[in-house]
Amino acid sequence: MPSDDGTELTAKPKRSFYAARDLYKYRHQYPNFKDLRYQNDLCNLRFYKNKIPFKPDGVYIEEVLNKWKGDYEKLEHNHTYIQWLFPLREQGLNFYAKELTTYEIEEFKKTKEAIRRFLLAYKMMLEFFGIKLIDKTGNVARAANWQERFQHLNESQHNYLRITRILKSLGELGYESFKSPLVKFILHEALVEDTIPNIKQSALEYFVYTIRDRRERRKLLRFAQQHYMPSEHFIWGPPRKQKLEGNKTSKKPVSPVSSHNSYISKHRKPKEPKNASASGSSAGKKTEERKVDLTKNGEENDQDEQETNCDAVRQNNSEKNSDNDSSRLSKSEEDHDTSDRKEDSSHSKNDDENLNSDCANDPGTVEEDLRDTENSSNDTSAELQDGLDKDMPSGGTTTKSKDELKS
Repeated sequence: MPSDDGTELTAKPKRSFYAARDLYKYRHQYPNFKDLRYQNDLCNLRFYKNKIPFKPDGVYIEEVLNKWKGDYEKLEHNHTYIQWLFPLREQGLNFYAKELTTYEIEEFKKTKEAIRRFLLAYKMMLEFFGIKLIDKTGNVARAANWQERFQHLNESQHNYLRITRILKSLGELGYESFKSPLVKFILHEALVEDTIPNIKQSALEYFVYTIRDRRERRKLLRFAQQHYMPSEHFIWGPPRKQKLEGNKTSKKPVSPVSSHNSYISKHRKPKEPKNASASGSSAGKKTEERKVDLTKNGEENDQDEQETNCDAVRQNNSEKNSDNDSSRLSKSEEDHDTSDRKEDSSHSKNDDENLNSDCANDPGTVEEDLRDTENSSNDTSAELQDGLDKDMPSGGTTTKSKDELKS
């Protein structure tokens, strides 16, 4: 639907629960899979050893690799060979093809003849898509016929299912490391070069999530998010971190110092105001100076001594009164501060509980894979959700008493 400025508006993509569930089972080695370990006749391995043809066509693997290579019409319209070339532990559309078993996978990896042909089949399909394998680590690049094949790939979406199967089979038969370079290449061509834009939905919904290494999946999702347009339509990966940051900024921050002080104030003596202690010490110094002057100057009479002593007594009395007033004032102030700090700590506790509830209620996302999108179960939260740190009170400090200050 065109917008006011003439550009075409694209609908926001939606996640597929079926895809998330299917790929979750694959990545976790098919939970509850009933492995027919001793009932399988190893037909997939025997096919790759060129001992039996694939059914129902009756074609051997050597004929497929030698005569079908480059025959793009046959590879495009025949839909029974792909289940034999890239077997899985799940049933495909060709019911003549048998599912892999764990025992067959172990034997397949030990058979050099089967592995060699499996890699040749992988190269044949890459060329069919316009891609070539350039080294033994799985890196790929554009093939010589990439323009023609990319145009075909962009228009034939049933081949996206084939790519998903190929990626799964690579992981089953010992070539998990080949998957990430291929997916990264497809994402680059779809999002950056825009040569196969129609494939980006399948690449993000299926291809990325065939990779079992969570770190590799995150790298690919970060790359895709940087180049996906429009950026607000990017729905893959974990938005939970962004939600947590939004909650932290929206809520009133509580200073850890306030909760720390509210805890310590219950266990230590109230401090005297600085002004009161300073006035008391200055008055004591003046009294001592007067006494020293009197002893030095013996010329003063008894009346002067009495007056001086009276002044000192009056000053000490006034000092005690001021100390009592200041102590009452400091006590009332501290009571007020303690109530405020308790209120702050209660707010802090409520904020922590709200933040924890927000994290716990977050549905999860695909970057935590199925734990992220499909089941929002216990498998999702272990890595992304951080616990809130609580400030631990340090040892309380003691203050000097009034008598110590005077001495």
